[in-house]
Amino acid sequence: MKKDIHPEYREVVFQDISSDFSFLTRSTIRTDDTIQWEDGQEYPLVKVEISSASHPFYTGKQRVLSSGGRVDQFRRRYGAMAKGGRS
Repeated sequence: MKKDIHPEYREVVFQDISSDFSFLTRSTIRTDDTIQWEDGQEYPLVKVEISSASHPFYTGKQRVLSSGGRVDQFRRRYGAMAKGGRS
């Protein structure tokens, strides 16, 4: 195996900035920020905008849109204009 070509694999804390959720895992991501974790040790910190704690799919707050209703609404609004303008 070649030496000095692999990134450093270390423990890193990922913190969701939209909720008060963070977790410790291992990663090769590079960051300059650090945080003191629950065990008293300091780890590199990666801030993320969305995680399983704030994603609508995982929290059960996902909205499902009906595309069929939107097509009918479009046809009602603009269908009369399209028919009236043609010769």
